Amino acid sequence: MTKLIVICGATAAGKSGLALALAMRLGSVILSADSRQVYREFDIGTAKPSVAEQKLVPHYLIDICDPTDMMTVADYQEQTQALIASLSVTSLLLVGGTGLYIRSIVQGMKIPRVAPQIELRSQLESLGQSQLYAMLQQVDPVAVQKIHANDSVRTLRGLEVYYVTGKPISEQQGENPPNYPILQIGLDCHVDKLGARIKQRTEQMIANGFVAEVEYLCQKYGADLSLLNTLGYQEIKQYLAGDISLDEAKELTILHTRQFAKRQRTWFRAYPQIEWFDADNPDLLEKVWHRINEFISCTSS
Repeated sequence: MTKLIVICGATAAGKSGLALALAMRLGSVILSADSRQVYREFDIGTAKPSVAEQKLVPHYLIDICDPTDMMTVADYQEQTQALIASLSVTSLLLVGGTGLYIRSIVQGMKIPRVAPQIELRSQLESLGQSQLYAMLQQVDPVAVQKIHANDSVRTLRGLEVYYVTGKPISEQQGENPPNYPILQIGLDCHVDKLGARIKQRTEQMIANGFVAEVEYLCQKYGADLSLLNTLGYQEIKQYLAGDISLDEAKELTILHTRQFAKRQRTWFRAYPQIEWFDADNPDLLEKVWHRINEFISCTSS
């Protein structure tokens, strides 16, 4: 039976390095759970595994989508579930910091397959959040109980699904957990140490040619490409436009990445199934390896 080992946590916590070492010991493969690494050409700013690392261990769900296309959570779930079913290895590593991607797999989320409706969203957004929330209360009173009155993203999605399918989103959601055993490992460390890791990684990205990558992507796809408004890319784009200095772009990237990491930690901490390990523990690899062996032995008997 397939066994799934999840390695999750905030950005820069060391997930990729640990997963690589574990996969080599297990003779396994790595399935990425990163919502930006799925896109081709977005490499340095997404901390995508290097070509050399991908040669050491097979990586999947990286570079599977053009930057002009959109990879939805439903798309990711469908491709990942198909991979898990088809790969002939007993233990798989699902690695990343995109909580919704991971949740879609380990909890088997039922996701309405409704693509973003740009024109419909534009019409709805013009009405304002207060009116949209009132509309959702009328068409889907069950869903609205779980959505804050100021949560414009989920409010809009609820209305979008309703108007496209004619059914409330609450009737189309739920869970269908997989039947294979899952071990969820979380990496975390003190916020100051995580901040230092983020600073170091940002500086390394700049040294590795991040500015040239953003400049190339802006020229090829246009500066208004939505992916270029994401973490790191947006700040470097501001520098290239002459709005801020490179040092300011770097400091803003560090600041915004720390804020993002805080949100990731909050998300993952809400799931008691995750077993946490100190990312700065010098014996981290051996401790996690020991836990994985326990898990494999327990689920094989």
